[in-house]
This record gives sequence, structure tokens and C-alpha cells, in this order.
Amino acid sequence: MQIPITLMYASFFALFALFLSFKAGSFRGKAGVSILYGEPANMELAEKIRRHQNFLEYVPIFLIVFGAIEINGGSRMFLYVVGDLLVIARIAHAIGLRHDNMGHVGRLIGAAGTALLTLVTAGYGLWIAGNALLV
Repeated sequence: MQIPITLMYASFFALFALFLSFKAGSFRGKAGVSILYGEPANMELAEKIRRHQNFLEYVPIFLIVFGAIEINGGSRMFLYVVGDLLVIARIAHAIGLRHDNMGHVGRLIGAAGTALLTLVTAGYGLWIAGNALLV
């Protein structure tokens, strides 16, 4: 079975993860800091590293459930809608994650959006699994 919708979103997210990694790695090189954030702490580097880490904490598990939904015949429209919304949420989070502004709207949209979309996707996945188990 092919899962082209998951492949499309996973490919985009892979490129975005590389972008975030490049931003952190290139800044690390410019700052001359191999590990951690330097002395005194380089908060700009810490932000870049945290953006990348946060992405890697949330997107992979989402994509696993997302792909399982597609394999099990879930709604294509559902997948496109939550996939597009997660793209928006993750970009907003990367823009809004700031050490000096916890309440940045991008951070709120990104964090809340990612959590809500993961919850909705997991719920839909459980619903599909439950229906398959009852057959």
C-alpha cells in the first residue's frame, strides 16, 4: 500500500527539520560554541537549538499516527487539513519561540496547535482502530 499524503508531509517536515538544524549548526559555528550555549550563555543559540529540538520532539510521533491513519483508510480530507494545519503550527512555533517573550503569538499558535492536532489525530486513529477491531 502506498501512502502518498504521508510521504508528502513527511518530506516537507524532513526539509524543515534540516532547515532548523542548519540554522542552529551554522550559528553554533559562527559563535564558536561546540556544545551547550557558551559562557556566558548565548540565548540566540539556545533558541535555535530549542526550535530544532522541539520540532523533533513532536513531529515524528504525529507522522507515525498520521501514516497509520492513511494506511488504514482514513479520510484524505482529514489528512490534508491536519497536515496543512501542522505545517502552519510548526512554522508559527519556529517564528514565535523566543527566550525573552514567552507569550509570543507564534509560540502560542505553534504549541497549542501542535498539541491540539496531535490529540485530534490520535483520537481519530483510535476511532479507526476501534472500528477495525470490532469487525
